[in-house]
Amino acid sequence: MPWKGIVNRAFTPEQFADYVEGLVFGNWRPQFVVLHNTAAPTLAQWHGPTPPEQRILNLEQFYRDKNKWSAGPHLFVADDLIWAFTPLTTSGVHSPSWNSISWGVEMVGDYNQEDFDHGPGGAVAENTVRALATLHSVLGLDPRQLKLHKEDPLTDHDCPGRRVDKATMIKRIQEAMGGDHPLGAATS
Repeated sequence: MPWKGIVNRAFTPEQFADYVEGLVFGNWRPQFVVLHNTAAPTLAQWHGPTPPEQRILNLEQFYRDKNKWSAGPHLFVADDLIWAFTPLTTSGVHSPSWNSISWGVEMVGDYNQEDFDHGPGGAVAENTVRALATLHSVLGLDPRQLKLHKEDPLTDHDCPGRRVDKATMIKRIQEAMGGDHPLGAATS
């Protein structure tokens, strides 16, 4: 299958919401979101000597040329920005059982080691919550359907890491969706 291309644009949470609102979805619509973490790069590596713009291009080369995949995950969420990778309007490659029916969202960092509640990891968590609230709202998806990569029966590693609690993430997404969205209000 040919490479689907990448978006390679970075957004603040507010800019990301505007971006997603402007997308036109055709026949492909995800049923839920699968949450991942990069592990490598860690947050420190993400902000190291290789700028994030180049890191995204390196990831494209890794997925396309080394892995021979048709796409990668849809988003990379860092502590400062949300990076659009595979177009949100097409399926990606990120979780063997669910590629064709879900969005894949990578959180930058190693959440078996790095703090997910405070500091840069806490900022990744907050940006992820805001990005996922936007994604769930735009297509009317239920945040309770969120999956962690490690729940995929064809996955053999602890992703997105033991410090990421699914119930807490769902609750935070619901809160971010607020009373303006029936799924946020009904399940809060």
